[in-house]
Amino acid sequence: MLTTEDFDFDLPEELIAQTPLKERTSSRLLVMNRQTGELTDKHFYDIIDYLNPGDALVMNNSRVLPARLHGEKVGTGAHLEILLLNNTVNDEWEVLIKPAKRAKVGTEISFGDGRLKAVVKEELDHGGRIIDFKYDGIFLEILESLGEMPLPPYIKERLEDPDRYQTVYAKENGSAAAPTAGLHFTKDLLAKIEAKGVKLVYLTLHVGLGTFRPVSVDNIAEHEMHSEFYSLSPEAAQTLNDIKANGGRIVAVGTTSIRTLETIGSKFEGKIQADSGWTNIFITPGYEFKVVDAFSTNFHLPKSTLVMLVSAFAGREQVLAAYQHAIEEKYRFFSFGDAMLIY
Repeated sequence: MLTTEDFDFDLPEELIAQTPLKERTSSRLLVMNRQTGELTDKHFYDIIDYLNPGDALVMNNSRVLPARLHGEKVGTGAHLEILLLNNTVNDEWEVLIKPAKRAKVGTEISFGDGRLKAVVKEELDHGGRIIDFKYDGIFLEILESLGEMPLPPYIKERLEDPDRYQTVYAKENGSAAAPTAGLHFTKDLLAKIEAKGVKLVYLTLHVGLGTFRPVSVDNIAEHEMHSEFYSLSPEAAQTLNDIKANGGRIVAVGTTSIRTLETIGSKFEGKIQADSGWTNIFITPGYEFKVVDAFSTNFHLPKSTLVMLVSAFAGREQVLAAYQHAIEEKYRFFSFGDAMLIY
């Protein structure tokens, strides 16, 4: 029985990347052959050499909402920080509010000189709130002008350019955090990959903040995953089935793409179909992959569900050995860090 301790490693704090590199593709890329465990140190732009004509590169086109808002309590002027989690119905949102004790039911909050207002409707079990927004105009436009990117808790620096926390192909609004494995691609690199005969396929999984939630139980079988919304279009499903039928590989970009593809593969007995819904799939060693043949991903937090997912694909001991190599070679870790390609 594996426990969270089996996925622990010592990470020197200075290897946590606080800011993104100027050039997206200049990140380093640690390439791993999962059959042999062999490791090769490359740069991200070399990924094209590992993709073959007839393969599919599958990316998550979710776009991060600037979901952190600073407001004041009407009447007292007390500062409140709001984090949007999901849009439940109409203009009502499930949110986290700091400090929560100031946000009782009926509390009115004003943002940006009153351009946006909200009322607390209900208190939820986990400490969250449902709030109802009032505004004139288009909500997303107001949010873009008032909100900030909710960067992960281990990033202490301020992000100069918010676009650097979006992938170049981000399209569908809805994530609370970026699908960061995709941050390394530029439009130019994607065009070169496509010109090589690789199909570019997009799906959507809106990343929830639960991604950063540590596994708090010792026995990982008891960990409760957060649910996230995903969708795969009929065209994308058709393309992927054609690729598989012709002997090509499905190469996923990031753990969000993997979770979406494997959710669908598990649901339809290994087949790929157009689908959408909520997934809380938790992939740990012992899981049999049904769709994904290779993937790129960043370096993840010790004891996280993401290290477990990577270990399910490439073997726990091999993955921890690769992480040890990355630490010795001073690779940069987490959201703004370097990448791995495992095939």
